[in-house]
Amino acid sequence: MENPDLSARETTEPFFGRRPTLLRRALFFGSVVVVNILASLWLADLFWRMGFQKAHYPLLAIFVTLNGLLVLGSFHAIFGAFDMLRGRKRSVRITQIIEDKSGPLLKRLLKRHAVVIPVYNEDSVRVCARIEAIYRSIEATGNLKSFDFFILSDTRDLDLWVMEETSWTNLCRRLGAFGRIYYRRRKTNENRKAGNIGDFVRTWGGGYESMLVLDADSLMDGADIVKMTRVMEAYPRLGILQTPPKLIRGISVFTRLQQFAMRLYGPLFIRGLNYWQLSGGSYWGHNALIRMQPFSEFCELPALPGREPFGGRILSHDFVEAALMVSQGWEVWLAWDIEGTYEEAPPTLVDHLIRDRRWCQGNLQHLWLIFARKLPFSVRMHLFMGIMAYLGSPLWFLFLILGTWVAWDRYSSQLSILPFESYAARWFHVDGIEQSIILTIVIFALLFLPKILAVTGAIFTPSIRRSFGGAVPLIVGSTLETLVSMLLAPCIMAAHTMMVLSIISGRAVGWGNQNRETDGTSWGDAFRFHAVQTLLGIVWTAIALKISLTFTAWMIPILAGLVLAAPVSVWTSRSRYGRALASRKILSTPEELNPPSIIRLADTSTSAVDPALDASVPARRGVIAAVVDPYVNGVHVSLLDHSELTQAEEILAERCLHEGPSGLSKAELSELLYLAPAMLMMHRAVWLRPSESIHQVWTQAVESYRRRLDQSSIIEPT
Repeated sequence: MENPDLSARETTEPFFGRRPTLLRRALFFGSVVVVNILASLWLADLFWRMGFQKAHYPLLAIFVTLNGLLVLGSFHAIFGAFDMLRGRKRSVRITQIIEDKSGPLLKRLLKRHAVVIPVYNEDSVRVCARIEAIYRSIEATGNLKSFDFFILSDTRDLDLWVMEETSWTNLCRRLGAFGRIYYRRRKTNENRKAGNIGDFVRTWGGGYESMLVLDADSLMDGADIVKMTRVMEAYPRLGILQTPPKLIRGISVFTRLQQFAMRLYGPLFIRGLNYWQLSGGSYWGHNALIRMQPFSEFCELPALPGREPFGGRILSHDFVEAALMVSQGWEVWLAWDIEGTYEEAPPTLVDHLIRDRRWCQGNLQHLWLIFARKLPFSVRMHLFMGIMAYLGSPLWFLFLILGTWVAWDRYSSQLSILPFESYAARWFHVDGIEQSIILTIVIFALLFLPKILAVTGAIFTPSIRRSFGGAVPLIVGSTLETLVSMLLAPCIMAAHTMMVLSIISGRAVGWGNQNRETDGTSWGDAFRFHAVQTLLGIVWTAIALKISLTFTAWMIPILAGLVLAAPVSVWTSRSRYGRALASRKILSTPEELNPPSIIRLADTSTSAVDPALDASVPARRGVIAAVVDPYVNGVHVSLLDHSELTQAEEILAERCLHEGPSGLSKAELSELLYLAPAMLMMHRAVWLRPSESIHQVWTQAVESYRRRLDQSSIIEPT
């Protein structure tokens, strides 16, 4: 029987034609290449005027690459601004195809849509609050019957596992959502998040037309989810529909800087990216709607040759999955006009860099794939930009080192500019100093032009200006963000360089849970974490001062960022400074000053919390509650497969009763938690056996149920 999805894909006219796509890409990348060539020739001419040294050749080669990346980024903002000036109606929007459509979603082939939330050692109450908000938001559209929700747990912390079960049960009970919101924990978390999603697709994917993939910190407006689903149903060529999530809930200075920058400058880059990628977009791993059939058929990820870090399982699976989808003729679009899509960010620079270590390894693995045969141009560009997001740092570092070497060589040899005639002198009548100043101005213009365009556009657009708190907070915030970003950039450059060197040396990254809340980085942790950057900055400053004060002045932005890495890391991690800025609307975003309904709903959602079913009480938390508490034990056992208890398993349960959970290894305790008859037997034992025959952790948990009158609640006779 012919697959209706494939036949529709082959017969439906493309939303945006091949010829205008090629024209847009030629215009965009042609402009980037021309500007980069002109700047590189200008620098080569300057080197000729100075007299070429051996170090100038690698300097020029690195400049061509780094300046190309700078021009590429700047032109995303330039073309984005151009696209905005043309107006919304003239911009390319995949959502245009459903602007005249309304009513209930289709029930094609009796399939529905899944909302999947992979979790790994997360705060289950907060995760369920987001799910509740999304659930109620979709329900308000009248399309809830078209969606099922799946919490896909890879949690390894056994206490958090039990709390996930109780939070899910409370959520379903309060919402009446049993049979609509599902919970599953994998016994083995093979291949991390990609394996988690893959397991879902293989097990349940056949019953769904598409899946909305969210992260544990993702939040999306129900009306926008329905809108995305309507686009997927209306356009059979569409394989992935990615949204650009906004950062929210930033408290520390660091997260407020991130979310302000993304909110203010991000739309320019997003529109510029959409200008050339069009149907050949990328997938960012979350807040995206994926058509199930082609994902299942084409996106099974093979292991790369060799061992980690370059081989083995693919870490940055999302880019590769989009590449496979596009290479098979399916379209991947960026829905830049979807507004109600949000996520959270790591709260400190240290947490950000720890997460970047995993992303760095994943992106560098793409070196295996970028030259693979039959990949479309847009796919190669996405892989290239992902790789260079991290390789750019060691190249920048090497460029600075070589520049310092050249300056030192000129200082020690006491050479001045050689009297070679250059083309710049002949045609533009400029001397060597003027020529270097012109090049510096061009580079700084490319570097700061996106910020200037974004701030100018916001100030002169009343609705945007008001949404950021007014012109003064907008200008002060952008200035502060620029200054702090300049201080952070050298530290991040050095950290990324060390990451790349670590990966090249063969050190693979582990899989840790992401820290989403913190009271700040301690001074001791900051100096330990940033010790290399600080020491490098001190030594480099001494060398620069030895060369000349002029050279030191040129290097101050780099040197200050390295020397002050630890203090800046500590200051930006502090929540109290972030709140102080927020009280003055500095670094505030529209979502903070006027929270959308979905954010307010998530902030007030408490269905996952119920004192009657709670595995977070200090005296009986997690695993202990699963054994002692009748309700928690009942929920936990109901989610297990039932079997007969073997003698070895009974011995293990008795050990746990006598030695307590701490007397077992994590593997043994995990095995015990999967044994329904053992959990039931232990539950009866802690309540029926004499206290002296079991470990005190169980007796203390049982004792915690006794009600004690608080002294303040005793009513004195009058």
